[in-house]
Amino acid sequence: MRDLVTPKQLARAIDVSESSVKRWCDQGVIDTQYTAGGHRRISIAGVLEFIRRGKYELVHPEALDLPPTSGQTVRVVQRAREQLTAALIAGNERLCRQIAIDLYLAEHSLSVICDDVFAAAFQQIGERWACGEAEVYQERRGCEITLRVLHELRSILPQLPDSAPLAIGGAASGDQYSLGTTMAELVLRDAKWNAVSLGDNLPFETISAAIRTHRPKLFWLSCSYIVEQKEFLASYSELYEEYGMDVAFVVGGFALTDEIRRQMKYSAFCDNMQHLEGFAQTLLSASEK
Repeated sequence: MRDLVTPKQLARAIDVSESSVKRWCDQGVIDTQYTAGGHRRISIAGVLEFIRRGKYELVHPEALDLPPTSGQTVRVVQRAREQLTAALIAGNERLCRQIAIDLYLAEHSLSVICDDVFAAAFQQIGERWACGEAEVYQERRGCEITLRVLHELRSILPQLPDSAPLAIGGAASGDQYSLGTTMAELVLRDAKWNAVSLGDNLPFETISAAIRTHRPKLFWLSCSYIVEQKEFLASYSELYEEYGMDVAFVVGGFALTDEIRRQMKYSAFCDNMQHLEGFAQTLLSASEK
């Protein structure tokens, strides 16, 4: 996908005249950049934001390097989940991209796309694997495809101002599942946080160094796997005691059983990305008062 497009390319994509697009650019209707020679250029993020809030549809998405059948279609989430499950098992990355972008253009929130489509699809794949209807390699390949699609969705979000509050997070040592922390970064950025995932398999010492250096307002910990419960709880407790009074700690993930959670302190436990989005929006509203 290209980063910048011309008014002519956008005009072809949404089936309007080039002069109309140029007029919208000059009127500030579409966020526009200008080259040294005065030529108009529009970011893909700006294009998709314009389409999402307006009455125009993506008639010719190929003009923007998007999948041929993408557009502002009103996809039913359940149908999209079923189609995505099949596409992930088949390794059809192009169709996975199409489904995700269709949902985004149809104004489904990224938290819903993550929870009710991608996460739910992987649950279905896990059930098929348990029944002998899917192979491990198909699930692993699906994870890689999903990570690339999520990174692409991140790249098309509107640019955040420097004043946006900072959030950082990741997964602790031994936890090599990237999907949770990648989704958290995407959803928080969509909620107007300058969110940065530090990645997976992170020692608590380096997490501490990151918080000390960057002083975020929010820290998230994605927990899909815990190697040794006692060591994990001791290291987490030390981290919270050092920073928990100044930083909002948000934890989540299916490795956090009720027993483990009872031994942890945190600002919020989020079962899913929609809960994370809600907490982040509440925290942001409180900080702006």
